[in-house]
Amino acid sequence: MLKFLFWILLSINAALFAYGRGYLGNFKGNEREPARTKNQVSADKLKVVPAAQATAAKAAEPSPAPPAPALQAVAASPALIACVEVGNLTAQEARRFDSRIAALGQLKPVRQNVTTTEVGSYMVHIAPQATRAAADSKAEELKNLGVTNYYVIPDNTPMKWAISLGVFKSENAAKTLLAALNKQGVQDARISGRGTQVTRVNYRFRDIDTATRDRLDRIAASFPGQRARSCK
Repeated sequence: MLKFLFWILLSINAALFAYGRGYLGNFKGNEREPARTKNQVSADKLKVVPAAQATAAKAAEPSPAPPAPALQAVAASPALIACVEVGNLTAQEARRFDSRIAALGQLKPVRQNVTTTEVGSYMVHIAPQATRAAADSKAEELKNLGVTNYYVIPDNTPMKWAISLGVFKSENAAKTLLAALNKQGVQDARISGRGTQVTRVNYRFRDIDTATRDRLDRIAASFPGQRARSCK
């Protein structure tokens, strides 16, 4: 019986010795682990910091800057020009203009044919007389002043009983004849433009941006006397 108790006590002491050395593993998180500590790299440089000191150090750390709000890029809509007009173009100029604006993309201008009266020539004349007899009398006066190139306009025209002294394509040529007649003593002669009806083409562009307007300006400027202008 004594021998049996001896071996039991010896076994218990051996178990306690092994447990104290850590040979039997780790049963609680806060128990000593000499084997693990021995295998750590630079274990001698580890420093135990009290909980109060660790809390104070953490509170002293600067707070991280809040993330910048994401900026949503909003593309501003380009300002549109309500109405731009180009004209008056002849039929031949309109064909050229069509080919030029085709390069600007899907533009859909309103094309309008306009009939108008334009001065095609200039006539030097004496105003219509009341009767044919009065017109013949005025023609005789011209003849006496040395003017031989004249024509009494008949009564089937808007200028019946007027006396034509010459018709010219340019206004300057008409002015030259008028000055010569004045020197001969003809003081009642005048210059009138003679109109003819012609058809011209107008273009209207609506809701275009400024870049397109600039390109239209350049295209219009390549046609004599043309420019892009604002309209309603």
